[in-house]
Amino acid sequence: QVQLVESGGGSVQAGGSLRLACAAFGYHSSIGCMAWFRQAPGKEREAVADIGPGGGSTYYADSVKGRFTISRDNAKNTLYLQMNNLKPEDTAMYYCAATYRNYCELSPVRFNLWGQGTQVTVSS
Repeated sequence: QVQLVESGGGSVQAGGSLRLACAAFGYHSSIGCMAWFRQAPGKEREAVADIGPGGGSTYYADSVKGRFTISRDNAKNTLYLQMNNLKPEDTAMYYCAATYRNYCELSPVRFNLWGQGTQVTVSS
């Protein structure tokens, strides 16, 4: 059974940066699309970014375009999210997700592997 474990969350001031990582343990070579979602209190879980199996295909939510970068290192079984110019509205629990599908769909129900989440708090 594959387990996803996130790290890298924390508290920063607006304008700061954080880098999230998601390590896949018990890695299965057929993991396809991977993604980052986030959920703020009282809000629905939303897709932040996703990346195809080879890393060449990416998607970003409009709210993070130009500030966040998703990447993956398949040799290290790790997914990353570099977050720059953070804003208070980026405050949320961030979750790593993966699916065995080789294409990405934005709905959380399309992902069957989830990490436990890492908290990101941005103060103004």
